[in-house]
Amino acid sequence: MSLEVHIEKKLSNMTLKMDFVNDPANGVLGILGASGCGKSMTLKCIVGIETPDQGRIVLNGRVLFDSEKKINMKVQERRVGYLFQNYALFPGMTASANVEMAIHYSNQHKGIKTTRKEENEKAMYYMRLLHVDQLKDQYPRKMSGGQQQRVALARILASDPEVLMLDEPFSAVDAYLREQLQLELCDLLGSYGKDVLMVTHSRDEIYRFCDRMLVIEGGHQMGYGATKDLFANPETIAAARLTGCKNIVDVEILDDHHLFIPDWNAKIAVKGQIPEHTIAIGIRAHYMHPVSKEQLENYRNPKTGELENVVACSRPQILEDPFERVVVFEHHVWWKISKEIFEDVYKEKLPGYLSIPESSILYLHE
Repeated sequence: MSLEVHIEKKLSNMTLKMDFVNDPANGVLGILGASGCGKSMTLKCIVGIETPDQGRIVLNGRVLFDSEKKINMKVQERRVGYLFQNYALFPGMTASANVEMAIHYSNQHKGIKTTRKEENEKAMYYMRLLHVDQLKDQYPRKMSGGQQQRVALARILASDPEVLMLDEPFSAVDAYLREQLQLELCDLLGSYGKDVLMVTHSRDEIYRFCDRMLVIEGGHQMGYGATKDLFANPETIAAARLTGCKNIVDVEILDDHHLFIPDWNAKIAVKGQIPEHTIAIGIRAHYMHPVSKEQLENYRNPKTGELENVVACSRPQILEDPFERVVVFEHHVWWKISKEIFEDVYKEKLPGYLSIPESSILYLHE
């Protein structure tokens, strides 16, 4: 059983084209992209709030949408749980009433008859599961962002959806509470056993929660696969950028084993073969290492005398974070290092050169 999405929708500034299949056996699918790239629109098309221009959406064998066959199932019939960014609780209802209402309408559409008592008991079960049973008589305006999120999630789970979709689930939660909620949600999703999609612009959330990921830029898929594989080898410039790679530079291929970086005036020599479609490379800022004057000769080609696999560093700007230092040199050369190592090992001295290890090079195409 799975969720299949093959859709196209013309928007004011782009055309959204999505083509993916998610199997719950493969874990949570994360959708990563910048604001306005089409992440939330994809979810809205799946739930039925928005209608694609063409394509097909199938959930566990049920056709939710098919443009050719003129099928467009109503939102209430799709059995898709959608957690909005603002949680969308009904303000005039208590927490328990919000959850009970979802159970009542879900049972109605399934043709299941239940009593108010049964609906209340089921609501309290899910509220206890999300640790908000003590808020049963509270109205949303009296709840914190984290409490609203958990009540909204209890309401969705109580409706027994076939797929759970989370749209920026932590955007309305302050930083202090965010990690605790992430731990709780991680435990919950680990035993959920159904399709789960999470939309976010946070690469950290994708890495923590999602076994697989879909990278979107400008309405198009720029990467799709296992999360750890895409972080290790994003392949496209867009995927590298969205997974946090700071050093992305255009290159010229000199031969199968040599590259030239015009912006950095640096030559790269590698033992492995350079993919022929490479137009840029990426090096994550943590993987570049300082090269001392004494070590510099080790990077000189004995035949040509040219320096290889190093970049000269000048005119530094330092960004000071609580636990690391971010140094941006001229020509946008980024270097990140832990505060402790920078102070204790390097004595806060900035390098004149940084190395570019072959093992850290990401070969990228459009």
